[in-house]
Amino acid sequence: MRIPVKDSAQGASFLVRVAPRASRTAIVGVFGEGENAALKMALRAPAVEGRANVALIEFLAELFGSPRSAIAIAGGEHARNKRIVVHGRSAADVQVTIKTALAESAK
Repeated sequence: MRIPVKDSAQGASFLVRVAPRASRTAIVGVFGEGENAALKMALRAPAVEGRANVALIEFLAELFGSPRSAIAIAGGEHARNKRIVVHGRSAADVQVTIKTALAESAK
């Protein structure tokens, strides 16, 4: 499965779908198809007082080897569906990292 990643002036952007209050924080697959496909994420943190967003940013920063300040929620801050921007990374670079992470999660 492939997640569409787009280059923008701010960096590479893609969609995620989060499931808070999971048993662990991890990538669990892909949600949807085509241009609306999103990286499906399980988050251990609850969706209370922004804790799930913080956990998402920390996880993605570690995944991409970037500082937390380089990861931003550009849309959907209070929703399950979010648009993520990774500053200073190309869409191709982010796509490779996501593809590798999806392959690891499938094992």
